[in-house]
Amino acid sequence: MNNNSRWKREVMLFLYIVFTMIPLYWMINTSLKTNEETLSIFSIWPHDLTWDNYKIIFTDPSWYNGYINSIIYVVMNTVLSLLVALPAAYAFSRYRFLGDKHMFFWLLTNRMTPPAVFLLPFFQLYTTVGLMDTHIAVALSHMLFNVPLAVWILEGFMSGISREIDETAYIDGFSFPRFFVKIFMPLIKSGIGVTAFFCFMFSWVELLLARTLTSVNAKPISAIMTRTVSAAGMDWGVLAAAGVLTLIPGMLVIWFVRNNIAKGFAMGRV
Repeated sequence: MNNNSRWKREVMLFLYIVFTMIPLYWMINTSLKTNEETLSIFSIWPHDLTWDNYKIIFTDPSWYNGYINSIIYVVMNTVLSLLVALPAAYAFSRYRFLGDKHMFFWLLTNRMTPPAVFLLPFFQLYTTVGLMDTHIAVALSHMLFNVPLAVWILEGFMSGISREIDETAYIDGFSFPRFFVKIFMPLIKSGIGVTAFFCFMFSWVELLLARTLTSVNAKPISAIMTRTVSAAGMDWGVLAAAGVLTLIPGMLVIWFVRNNIAKGFAMGRV
């Protein structure tokens, strides 16, 4: 009976993995086809395999600059979000002050708000101060949503660390910055890894703010991909190739923080 149940679970898991991999395989399959083959016949694999779609992305400056722009503001956002969220989460986890629970809830409501609500205020503000079409503009706008999430995740990890560690460090003569960097942060490195992962991914896939707040110099890949739509129709091959390449940064991030993510899902709020 146990063997039969195990066999059923393994079959269901295999079918689930196959089902979830079909869109990924189909995108890779389409990226290796010409538009004529994509639109003319239904094929499980490319009959006339071509790398031209990838060549277009790597030879067209607007395409690879879009990737570079996206990586720049996403990394900036992740670093800035962590720098702001770490001390804020520590304050929420260690101190009690008037309105702390209300402020914590207010932070989370910012994460729940649709980005379109803040689109016009950001546009007017950045136009006034001269930050339109810059990487820092997109990075700062994404912080409005990533910082609350980062504070929420990190506070859960920090609350699990005994306060006696703080007191012992102060007795031993550690200053707060030295204690926080040398002792406390290594204890919550799993939480930092999980937080960095979510900040990176949410910023990487966000389209509305990134597209509206940029025009030429800092235009992200998500906005460049809309160029595949023209009067002649959809350039399916190039669009699929761009989609495949957009998966690579996320895969690299998961690879580097994979151990911390596993611990984070088991120990933290996630």
